[in-house]
Amino acid sequence: QVQVVESGGGLVQAGGSLRLSCAASATIFRINDMGWYRQAPGKQRELVAVISSGGVTNYADFVKGRFTISRDDAKNTVYLQMNSLKPEDTAVYYCNAEINFINYWGQGTQVTVSS
Repeated sequence: QVQVVESGGGLVQAGGSLRLSCAASATIFRINDMGWYRQAPGKQRELVAVISSGGVTNYADFVKGRFTISRDDAKNTVYLQMNSLKPEDTAVYYCNAEINFINYWGQGTQVTVSS
């Protein structure tokens, strides 16, 4: 069974940086898109950034220029470098990996940005 595990969340002051990591357990299947989503209290889950197997990236407008998504296929891992963090970036961040046409979600990692 495939597992997707996030790490790297925490508490940071506004203007600071964090790097999230997400590793998919070993799989014989190809990993297609990998992405990050977030959900703040009382709000719906929303897309933050996604990266295709070919390295094409797509970002939500509210993180363009501040966040960078990347992947290391040798490690089945996707990263999210978050710079210039704002209090409104506070949320639980979830990793998603499409493996063999099935979407797998991680358990989420809390990111809290203090003002």
